[in-house]
Amino acid sequence: MLILLPPSEGKVDAGTGRRLDLTRLSLPALNPAREEVLAALVALCGGPDEAAARAALGLSEGQRDELRRNARLPLAATAPAARVYTGVLYEALDLATLPPPAVRAARRSILVSSGLWGAVRLTDRIPPYRCPIGAKLPGPGALGAYWRRVLGPVLAAEAGERPVLDLRSGAYAATWTPRGELAGRTVTVRVLHEREVDGAPVRSVVSHFNKATKGRLVRDLLLAGARPRTVDELVTALRDLAYTVEEQPAQVGRPRQVDVVVTQL
Repeated sequence: MLILLPPSEGKVDAGTGRRLDLTRLSLPALNPAREEVLAALVALCGGPDEAAARAALGLSEGQRDELRRNARLPLAATAPAARVYTGVLYEALDLATLPPPAVRAARRSILVSSGLWGAVRLTDRIPPYRCPIGAKLPGPGALGAYWRRVLGPVLAAEAGERPVLDLRSGAYAATWTPRGELAGRTVTVRVLHEREVDGAPVRSVVSHFNKATKGRLVRDLLLAGARPRTVDELVTALRDLAYTVEEQPAQVGRPRQVDVVVTQL
C-alpha cells in the first residue's frame, strides 16, 4: 500500500551529511517544481524585506533563525527525511526502533507531503527547513494551489494499483485528492476520542493526539507486516490490530473515510 503522511512543523536543528542534491530525491518528475519553490523561498528569506518573509511563512519576529536557515538551504547539510521530521506523529512512529523488515516496508510505502518538496520518501536526504503549505511565495504563489497543479499525475502513478492510506492533515490533503477508480482504493482517517460525560458517551475530534494515534497506527501496520491489496483488507488489518474502526457512507468518486475511535490519548 501507499501511505501518505503530513510533515511535522518540528524539525531537527541541522543536517549531518552532504549538501542538498535534488537529482537524488525520489519522484524526480517533481524536481522542476521543487527548484522553483526552493529558489523563491531562498530569495525571499535572504532578501531585504524580513517582515514580508516572516509574514509569508507565519513566523514571529523572534524566529529570525528560521529565515537565515532557509536562505542557506542550497548549501545546508542534509539528513534522511525520517530524521528531519521530529513532531508528534514521527515520535509515535519511532522508525529507529522498528525491526529491519518494518523499516524496509516504511521506506517502500510512505510518502511525506511537503510545502517545499511536494512529497518525499523517508530516505530522501533534505535539509531542515521552514515552508508550511499555507505559505505564499513570490512566483509560485500560494503553495497549496501550486502543488495541486503538480502532484496529481505523479502521486497517481506512484500509487499504481495499490490501496492508499491517506493520513495527511487538511491543508496537505487538499493538494491532491484521488478521483475515480483510485478514490475507491483510498482511505482517509479521522481520529475520534470517546469519553463518558454525565453517564453518556461523547465523541470529539482530536488534534494534537490525532497525530500520535496516526503514528501508532502506521507503526502497528508495519510491525504486523500488513500488505493489504484492497481497502477492505486494509480496514480488516486495522481491526485485527484491535483498532475500533467505523466506516462512513461511501461517496462515488471520493476517497472512503473511516473513523478510528480511541478512548485513551
